Amino acid sequence: MTITGLYLPLITPFDDAGAVALGSLEALAHAALDAGAAGLVALGTTAEPSALSVTEQRSVLHVVARVCRERSAPLLVGANTGEALRSLADRPEVTAALTLVPPFVRPGERGVLAHFAHLATVSPVPLVAYHIPYRTGQNLSADAVRRLAAIPGVVGVKHAVGGIDADTVALLADLPPDFAVLGGDDLVFSPLLAFGAHGGILASAHLATEGFVALIEAWRAGETVRARPLGHRLAAQSAALFAEPNPTVVKAVLHARGQIPTPAVRLPLLPAGADSTATALRQLAAVDDALRASGPVPPETADWTFVVDRGLPGVRVHPAAGPLHRGTGCAPSCHDGGRLWPARTPPPGPRRPSGPPSSTPATSATPAGSSVSAWS
Repeated sequence: MTITGLYLPLITPFDDAGAVALGSLEALAHAALDAGAAGLVALGTTAEPSALSVTEQRSVLHVVARVCRERSAPLLVGANTGEALRSLADRPEVTAALTLVPPFVRPGERGVLAHFAHLATVSPVPLVAYHIPYRTGQNLSADAVRRLAAIPGVVGVKHAVGGIDADTVALLADLPPDFAVLGGDDLVFSPLLAFGAHGGILASAHLATEGFVALIEAWRAGETVRARPLGHRLAAQSAALFAEPNPTVVKAVLHARGQIPTPAVRLPLLPAGADSTATALRQLAAVDDALRASGPVPPETADWTFVVDRGLPGVRVHPAAGPLHRGTGCAPSCHDGGRLWPARTPPPGPRRPSGPPSSTPATSATPAGSSVSAWS
């Protein structure tokens, strides 16, 4: 099955003592899935994995894997060596590994293909190649990515080439079957979706997660009038969040919003400056205002198959909902005078209940009397 939708590469929050704040990490993971993210990424580059001890890495993976298990959500894990990949054998929650194209050594396209062919033979999980040539120093042509896709066990690519270049256009014009192209350049994510990308792995989606989910859905549905302005707003937010090395500004904003205990990062990163943080907060406020004005599906009902419309625009009615009450646009199963609204793709698994992060999630409910099935 092709990997699709929004995957959030989780940061690693730290507490006042400098330790990993595992409770905050768990809360961030649940919040992302509540907001409609398709899945999570643990120990990606946004998580500062090289600054974590082996014990800390295991603790991070344990927490995120538990959330994904509870929520039946897909999990990608950053793993770049045979040893790291083999360690995932006892993690049934892991859907695939996110594996970097070899950095610095620039082995050439043939070397990259041989490297992934070898890793695929030793990995207990499928691989998603992370192609980011402005960091690795190694470019891959569209033809090389297609040959990469032909390797058994390689199921996708995180595509972060710094823009929309000729190889990007050529690749998306002739996609390999059952191979996911996931955007990794947050600023140009919207045009990449317009060209046919399947989803994204986006650090800036820690903020306004619902907006990125809505953007994917809008392009998928061909709603260009909705997608273009939303894409512009989210690109401006991403630019503000990447004004300093990632994830410094993301952490500063999450801390300012009370979602993590400190904005701390570990060396060689330094904390974000006050000006960058203030600018990002202003951009985020603008995106939040725009999302409220456009009327996204209310978050508290995100896992209903259908929810009662609260005056939101663009309502469509499921053809199986039965005849509508004249003058109300309400199906027989709806008794409060509202209209049926097709919810966005629901978060996998049951919703998280209130209470401490370690609580066992409760099963979510569907509106009383509703018998409508999923439809888009």
